[in-house]
Amino acid sequence: MAKHLDLEEQEQLDQIKHFWSQYGNLISWVLIVVFGSFAAWNGWNYWQRNQAAKAAALYDEVDRAAIAKDADRMQRALADMQAQFASTTFASQAALQAGKTLFDAGKLTEARAALAWAAEKSSDDSYKAVARLRLAALDVEAQAYDQALKTLEAPVPKSFEPLVADRRGDVLMAQGKADEAKVQYQTAWKGLSSRTEYRRLVEVKLASLGVDVSTLTSTTEVAR
Repeated sequence: MAKHLDLEEQEQLDQIKHFWSQYGNLISWVLIVVFGSFAAWNGWNYWQRNQAAKAAALYDEVDRAAIAKDADRMQRALADMQAQFASTTFASQAALQAGKTLFDAGKLTEARAALAWAAEKSSDDSYKAVARLRLAALDVEAQAYDQALKTLEAPVPKSFEPLVADRRGDVLMAQGKADEAKVQYQTAWKGLSSRTEYRRLVEVKLASLGVDVSTLTSTTEVAR
């Protein structure tokens, strides 16, 4: 009986050996891929958390430069952020902060470069929109009105559309195109919530152009 069992076990062992010799490599590679993917996923999450922590630490340097109004320090911190953590939202925030600090320091070319980077490279569409709005403001300061309008042509998240319309109105007013500006301000007013302070600013602009906002229909109120 024992001999019979030994033969049966030997036969099963031979079958296993045959199966493994035929499919062993394939199974091994599948397991490597599966467990490798799992390990890579955990590694990726760890890397992302680690990168975010490092980016946050570097952003503190950007913040300190802004508080100190130190343009040179700001440029160095921004360059480090762009080189090491370009894909993070911290880099976008740093570029926007740098744009303001450098503008206040009279470094207009550098301010434009920082904002242009955010407008093109940011991983977040909202930051891109803010950067373009600020770039357009710089263009108006430089009386580069056509460039400002071109900057505002890029698509933005829906929540930013009223702000873009308002900024476009400012550009058109600077060009002496009051009627066209009025249309843009009306678009901005209609798209802004009645609860926002910004809408009151647009109302003042419309009033200066002879528009009674009580005759306008808000798209945000209609949407409700």
